[in-house]
Amino acid sequence: MLASIVMILFVVLLLLSVPIGAALGIISVAPSLIDPSFDISVEFIIRSMFGGIDSFPLLAIPMFVLSGVIMARGGVSKRLFDVFSYFLASRTAGIPCAVVVTCLFYGAISGSAPATVAAVGSMSMPVMLKLGYDKKFSTALIAVAGGLGVIIPPSIPFILFGMATGASVSNLFLAGVFPGILIAALLMAYSWYYCKKHGEDKERIQEEVDTLRSNGFFSILKEGFWALLTPVIILGCIYTGVASPTEAAVISVFYALFISLFVYRTIKIKDLKEIMIESLKTFTPILFILASAVAFSRILTLLQVPQMAGSFITENFTSAFTVLVLINILLLIVGMVMDTSPAILILAPILTPIMSSFGMDPIQFGVIMVVNLAIGFVTPPIGVNLFIASRLTEVPVFTIAKKAFPQIILLLIALILICVFPQISLTLI
Repeated sequence: MLASIVMILFVVLLLLSVPIGAALGIISVAPSLIDPSFDISVEFIIRSMFGGIDSFPLLAIPMFVLSGVIMARGGVSKRLFDVFSYFLASRTAGIPCAVVVTCLFYGAISGSAPATVAAVGSMSMPVMLKLGYDKKFSTALIAVAGGLGVIIPPSIPFILFGMATGASVSNLFLAGVFPGILIAALLMAYSWYYCKKHGEDKERIQEEVDTLRSNGFFSILKEGFWALLTPVIILGCIYTGVASPTEAAVISVFYALFISLFVYRTIKIKDLKEIMIESLKTFTPILFILASAVAFSRILTLLQVPQMAGSFITENFTSAFTVLVLINILLLIVGMVMDTSPAILILAPILTPIMSSFGMDPIQFGVIMVVNLAIGFVTPPIGVNLFIASRLTEVPVFTIAKKAFPQIILLLIALILICVFPQISLTLI
């Protein structure tokens, strides 16, 4: 009974638009206030919050955030876009496809979907509009393709899933490679179909291609080489055993500083203070949410919510397929109304054992969960990517969501394929 009251109160707070971190904190102390026999002190909750964020794997998140900010300021996304445009721009839907591939590679640098939308969108949107692409289509494409930032490794949500469930972060990173490529391929196929149907301004595009190619292949490659090398260094350090994911995140910060300060010379020493402040502003809200979510998850454990949820599902559903469908629907709904970080920290410890009891590999379920929540980045009412893309182009959020609907359908198709064919996620492990 107490568990039900707590969950209802949590939903009410979310509907009242109480900030998620504050809502989690309120819910953590609520059981003791509602039922005096539930003797959990405020000191226990505070210790849980500090203990939850005292985690070595968790250090990777602020490091990847800092690395992503440095790369964004250093113009890495522009150089990646130029390299891919050099090869793709002259083909049908070449520029939109270059945007998707740039998001794929930039996601392998930042580990964040909103950061990918902001960095790639601010650079590529003016180019797409200049070349005559529809503003709504361009905005929707960047919003959806930005979701690759949390699927392709390294991924902040995968780090959180590993922290919440004990799953190997390195294996989660590997498991995200083919799903990320699959989604990118589907988005490129849609871009080709859209441009075939609605046409492109071939003359303007060719002028842009000629201008780009006038610099010469080796000049473009030389400019983009260091940017292309970034994911190779980060992931290479992890999978060769040279560094853990956290250590690789630190390496990525120093590499980002090196190429931005000394190779591209796009930032100066005096800019570092502002970069640090921006990184802190980005990570601090996440940190508070993480701490509150850890305390909340421990309260749920004491209330035996995971056991009750597991018992209810296993007693009422015997088909793994049915359970998987229900959990996917749940995650899609959660992704619409809740940020990825608390959603993973709250639900992963509850849902992962349930799916494991039906024979699903926790690594595959981690990918399924992150893909579900990535779809939430482009679905109202929360849809973080939609809001960021809207700020870039001033296209209303719901207009972007409507234009992105065919692409969201493709994301759902990719999700179904990942659920039905475990090999998509587990081949590299």
